[in-house]
Amino acid sequence: MAERLLILRHGEAGPGYPDAERALTDWGRGEVERLAAWLAGRSDLAGLHLLASPYVRAWQTAAIIGEALGAAVETLPIITPDDDPAAVADWLLEQPEGRPRLLVSHMPLVGALTGLLVEGRADRGLAFPTAAVAELEAGVWAAGCARLVGFTTPSDLS
Repeated sequence: MAERLLILRHGEAGPGYPDAERALTDWGRGEVERLAAWLAGRSDLAGLHLLASPYVRAWQTAAIIGEALGAAVETLPIITPDDDPAAVADWLLEQPEGRPRLLVSHMPLVGALTGLLVEGRADRGLAFPTAAVAELEAGVWAAGCARLVGFTTPSDLS
């Protein structure tokens, strides 16, 4: 049976330093709220396992999604912007089957992870605008074994 994985880039964030402390802008919150409302209307996400990078903007994004879906947010330290997509794929392989997962992270990781899982190469990933989500299905979360079944941006929902 195919498992479902959603990979989401955080909403628009303002400038700042250090990078980990950058927060969502008002525009970014609006992007994420539109996406959250769309996700909340889907029955295939029941029991969602929601994981976020420890960076502020990712946590803020995940909190909005979690509230809309009734899902608790957990931190996954290995999904910050410059983490290794292969390490995330290895982590996915170790997870129990049966529930959809949503990872809230950053560019370039979200693009590289999608490329690795779908194309078998991290340099073949998608360019994610803010608050965009890629939906993948796979029987096993290994390089080149996933299928991209959807890619949605907030502008698709307007």
